[in-house]
Amino acid sequence: MKKDKKPDNVVFNEDTQEYHGKLSPFATGVSAPKITPPDVTSWKNTHIVSANNQFKAEYEALQASYKKLMDNFEYNNLVYSAKFSFEPIVGKEYHLYKAKDESTFLSLILPQECNFNHVGSFKLTSDKTWQKLE
Repeated sequence: MKKDKKPDNVVFNEDTQEYHGKLSPFATGVSAPKITPPDVTSWKNTHIVSANNQFKAEYEALQASYKKLMDNFEYNNLVYSAKFSFEPIVGKEYHLYKAKDESTFLSLILPQECNFNHVGSFKLTSDKTWQKLE
């Protein structure tokens, strides 16, 4: 037996064989007012710009954090690859110098007390990383 197809404007549930037009949150009759979605283009454009600015700010903060991390990594490599014949103490200030043969060495001597090529001053932190002093 062939099922009768209901018109598009009739809300009919084939499984329960019931009309559900009265249960819909919107009008289903032919004479019902036209449903037009609101134009949200200006809202989207405004908020897209705001969201993009937020992402850009987060990206720049991550980029700055990454640059700082890489600088600290380079400083640690530089100091740990330098020559020194003493055991550095946490919290003390040490000075990195470049010798005439382009090798680097770590010293306790202040830059104003010697004629070596001063690369930078560093302090050993409690987590055994070197912090560059300004």
